[in-house]
Amino acid sequence: MNENKIENKEDENNKVRKTKQHKEHKMLKIFFVVVFAVVVGLMIVVAILKWTPLLSRIEDSISINGSSKITTNTKKNSVYEKSSLAAAIENVKDAVVMVEAYKNGEEQSSGTGFIYKKDDKNGYVITNQHVVADADKIVLVLSNDEEITADILGADEYLDIAVMKIDKDKVPQIAAIGSSEDMKIGDTIFTVGSPMGYEYRGTVTSGILSGKDRLVSVSVSNSSSNDWVMKVLQIDAAINPGNSGGPLVNASGKVIGVTSMKLVQDEIEGMGFAIPIEIAMAHIQELEKGNKIEWPLLGISMANVTDTNLLYRSNIIIDKNIKEGIVVIEISEGSGASKSELKAGDVIIKLNGEKVKDSAYLRYELYKNKPGDTIEVTYIRNGKEHTTKIELTKSQK
Repeated sequence: MNENKIENKEDENNKVRKTKQHKEHKMLKIFFVVVFAVVVGLMIVVAILKWTPLLSRIEDSISINGSSKITTNTKKNSVYEKSSLAAAIENVKDAVVMVEAYKNGEEQSSGTGFIYKKDDKNGYVITNQHVVADADKIVLVLSNDEEITADILGADEYLDIAVMKIDKDKVPQIAAIGSSEDMKIGDTIFTVGSPMGYEYRGTVTSGILSGKDRLVSVSVSNSSSNDWVMKVLQIDAAINPGNSGGPLVNASGKVIGVTSMKLVQDEIEGMGFAIPIEIAMAHIQELEKGNKIEWPLLGISMANVTDTNLLYRSNIIIDKNIKEGIVVIEISEGSGASKSELKAGDVIIKLNGEKVKDSAYLRYELYKNKPGDTIEVTYIRNGKEHTTKIELTKSQK
């Protein structure tokens, strides 16, 4: 009897042991199946990403804050390094043209431009005004080396912007317009241009956005003085003669500015400047129509307080303690200034509360307004500060 009990107990233990072993074997089998499925799944995913356009499409949709934006060109399915600007360059390079300006059959200057628009009849090209000033013939060299003529529609020397038109059938690509206001210091930028002329057309230089809202004094026409202050973007990309009028482009291939060699001084290296695209585009429709930009007129002839020779010839003496400002030499009859308290000999030191240290800064503050606007002028007379209101009239230039 006891032997039967012992045998039954052993059988029962064997069954429990076998059941446990069976469960362990089953769990191990499930584990290997899961691991195998995961490995195979990963291999399939890697294969899909590597051998199909899916990865590039995913990258196209990603935009990293700052300077490293991933982009692909819109014309072809190409693969580029993530840090490369090649895709962004493809998005704009065929819109860039070399500009050759002729007068009386001789080339007088060359620069760069870019096609920003096309309608049913024409393509439209932006460049710098100083590139095409006084020219009687404009030849554009396209990215495929074809040479075509262009007509100047309008230009403004203070903006340093000119607009030209070409036949719409000659447009190979249109540059996308971006926003300089969205850019951050340190963001990647590049330029496309024709430094040193025809041989080096299509040259790309890159760098970072070094500064925003820089105020740079420039001269207009053949003036030897600083006539005007421009608010510009500062970059460290190389700008050379022939780059003027070309696009400043962000890492997504969109134009954020118009480069200008006119703003670069010979003795300074590593500092280039560009006109923010918002400033250029704000007046573009008027230039397309051939209209002159209507700048507001204060109604005075003036001199800087530092221009002692002109002040002497005008028989005007000012306080020696005044180091900055604009001296009123004469007031134009019928102008807004003629209806104010201003008199010859007054020293203007502010417009609408903003300091003006010379004539260039006065124009900068003045040209923020429109004809018909009323501004507040702060001036010094007999050592005392005064204010007066002046309604601006239309410039006749």
